[in-house]
Amino acid sequence: MLFANPTFIGIDPTAGQRPFSYAALDGDLRMLALGQGDLDDFLAFVAGRRQAYVAVNAPTRPNQGLLADPEVRQGLNPPPRPGRWLDFRVAEYLLRQHNIVIPQTSANEQECPNWMQMGFKLYRRLEALDYLPYGADEAKRQFMEIYPHASFTMLLGVLPFPKHTLEGRIQRQLILYALNINVPDAMLFFEEITRHRLLKGILPSDELYTPGELDALVGAYTAWLAANQADQVCLVGDAREGQVVLPGELKPRY
Repeated sequence: MLFANPTFIGIDPTAGQRPFSYAALDGDLRMLALGQGDLDDFLAFVAGRRQAYVAVNAPTRPNQGLLADPEVRQGLNPPPRPGRWLDFRVAEYLLRQHNIVIPQTSANEQECPNWMQMGFKLYRRLEALDYLPYGADEAKRQFMEIYPHASFTMLLGVLPFPKHTLEGRIQRQLILYALNINVPDAMLFFEEITRHRLLKGILPSDELYTPGELDALVGAYTAWLAANQADQVCLVGDAREGQVVLPGELKPRY
């Protein structure tokens, strides 16, 4: 069955072979889906969407060696120092200039970590389903590369706490709640803390989402923003090797 209303989907394949986390929002930022599944589960989900924007937390393709080109290097602000950054993608170099650390992508696909290889495979499968890169005119099915750590940094205005910590999860869920996404208010977590629970090491984390789910949700939100308010996103990098779509405008440094 095909669905006519646009769907905004985020997927986090960074677990590698383990189930991916994915989230889907509708045009009013209401949650349509939040869960885990393997590659085939996810592709079955997106295949049934007549109009969808899919945000993937993985590089679009391996490093294409653009930073070895003197003309490319001189066109960047600031230009890389001679002999430096040759093995990075343009997007990775630029984000690191803002103090946003992003994994380095190898030029050899087989040398990339497993989650990156799964990401490359996912993009190829999306293309086989007639999804096109973000920005394709009039295309009703589009995909885009995102980087949740950078997205949360820009939404918060500061570098977030590490995502696997309790405070990092609370912080991320709070900003999603503030964006009117229908996630539980993470502050309710503190109302459930009692002396007994603390002494027994029991924390009421049922209403807190996992790091993968939070990354998928911010991806879905970025897809929604890119589709509905394109002037509110920025694209970092070179389209020839992959641009990262981010919510808002980058500050000089975080």
